[in-house]
Amino acid sequence: MVQPIPAAKPIIGQEEREAVDRVMRSGMLAQGPEVASFEQEFGAALVSGRACVATNSGTSGLHLGLLAAGIGPGDEVIVPSFTFAATANSVALTGATPVFADIEPTYFCLSPAAVEAAVTEKTKAIMPVHLFGHPANLTELQVVADNHGLMIFEDAAQAHGATWNGEQVGTFGEFAMFSLYPTKNMTSGEGGMNSVANADIERRMRLLRNQGMLKQYENELVGVNNRMTDLHAAIGRVQLTKVAGWTKQRQENATFLDANLRGVAVPTVAPEATHVYHQYTITVTEDRDGFADALRNEHGVGCGVYYPIPNHRLPSFKRELDLPETEKAAAEVLSLPVHPSLSEEDLDRIVTAVATVAKAGA
Repeated sequence: MVQPIPAAKPIIGQEEREAVDRVMRSGMLAQGPEVASFEQEFGAALVSGRACVATNSGTSGLHLGLLAAGIGPGDEVIVPSFTFAATANSVALTGATPVFADIEPTYFCLSPAAVEAAVTEKTKAIMPVHLFGHPANLTELQVVADNHGLMIFEDAAQAHGATWNGEQVGTFGEFAMFSLYPTKNMTSGEGGMNSVANADIERRMRLLRNQGMLKQYENELVGVNNRMTDLHAAIGRVQLTKVAGWTKQRQENATFLDANLRGVAVPTVAPEATHVYHQYTITVTEDRDGFADALRNEHGVGCGVYYPIPNHRLPSFKRELDLPETEKAAAEVLSLPVHPSLSEEDLDRIVTAVATVAKAGA
């Protein structure tokens, strides 16, 4: 039997294990020196030296970033509907209202024109998602924000190392969140990292993640326990030394797929963008789900649909909206393996499988 090619594959090696063992031997397992070092190193490597604040998940990072920036009841934050639910959930958890806007069709990111149309007197911020590792159009979104006096928050969960006009994502908004979930471009096992533009938001995030205190028992405000452990930070520090190489391999794998796939629409990259290919997402215009089943069941090629149900149609939000590009993408996107563990044989199998399934459905 041919070994299936997984859609995603976390890479955890001996160095990560040794780092965890080092922390275990130290006896300091909760937030401590490993977290502080990870924050500094992440900032230097991926967000041009910005201050960084680690949390126990990417969702926590978004939630605390929003709270620290002053978002709350009565406010509106414009978000895409075509994304993972954590984007809108984090807004709703502050008591504010996520306002869903459509995406542009080429890169699947928030449409600046749709954002402009969604602004109201209650709008406080725009939160684009750099989906699949491709940056949103930060140039045009900044124009909209400036015209209306809005903040920008970046959901960079899938975009470690991506750039827009030569500048690293995570350096544009008041804050930006990077996820460190196991299947992301790098991981800490579980966790999130926020880059922060100003000292006030940074300080409030540090308070909020630790029961409202920076010094033990001196609680300055009502907070939660969203701290990252030193165990997770130790893994993240090792992964941070490897992510640039993994990104290069993802990009090389994507280049091969771009050149050799037939019968489907391959991803497009904006001239201003560096894509880091958290996902390699094609579009299949006829029977996408059947196409995916054939890849998995007949050819052993793992694949995933991100995301089949737009946020505005989830039971948790359920709104009647006209978002045609969002609906189209949800019906047609399919993500193929692009992770660094793929061999040349794997890539050839993916190409052959896609061509075969596309031809059979023609």
